[in-house]
Amino acid sequence: MNKTSEDIDQVGQDTLDVIGAADKFNKWMYETIAPHCSGRILEIGSGIGNISKYFIAAGDEILLTDLRTTYCDQLKESYGEIENVIGIKEVDLVAEDFENRYADLLATFDTVFALNVVEHIEDDTLALINAAKLLTNNGKLVILVPAYQALFNQFDVELEHYRRYTKKSIASTFNDAVLDIDRQQYFNAIGILGWFVTGKILKKKQIPKGQMNLYNTFVPIIKLIDKLILETVGLSVITVGHKR
Repeated sequence: MNKTSEDIDQVGQDTLDVIGAADKFNKWMYETIAPHCSGRILEIGSGIGNISKYFIAAGDEILLTDLRTTYCDQLKESYGEIENVIGIKEVDLVAEDFENRYADLLATFDTVFALNVVEHIEDDTLALINAAKLLTNNGKLVILVPAYQALFNQFDVELEHYRRYTKKSIASTFNDAVLDIDRQQYFNAIGILGWFVTGKILKKKQIPKGQMNLYNTFVPIIKLIDKLILETVGLSVITVGHKR
């Protein structure tokens, strides 16, 4: 039986809630990308604000966006009155007539970032082309996507991922979108084990809350392991680039 949009929304909401409770993990992700984010910032796929809240607390000038109205409503309730949140808006990176639809956002942001978003989009090259249109000259695009197609499993299916990436494959997409790469790294090596066992072997449809809580406890050690292996493998891959 095909999943309805309501089923997909619920899987996404439940996943965001489970990950949202993992404060150490979310802060680690924020601390990893924050050095590459400056000036006027736009977040693509803010969800319920798991990463947004750290940028807001740091005083960054940021526009929060998401494809889904329900998430935007939650973001407005949580952050709509905060001064450095310059807006909360529905944005579709592959919308028809993108330039006219989002004319007020074009060439406006020093940084655009999207974490665990691009893998949900069939035409990922178009998504990056349009994301680049939102950047000022020399503005930076920061993308985090799931790594290694061999790890594609039931989690990916339930979350409607089209693909997973390597440094090489996401670099190719950046190149197709006429973006030059400044930095690449893998992120969260230990996460590979949990993702493989729980999603590939046990075929779970969602990340178990207890497993995520346990993982969150050990984030300080997991971070150290990433550093020791020089970020050469990981469950995700991060790419930072800029407009040519």
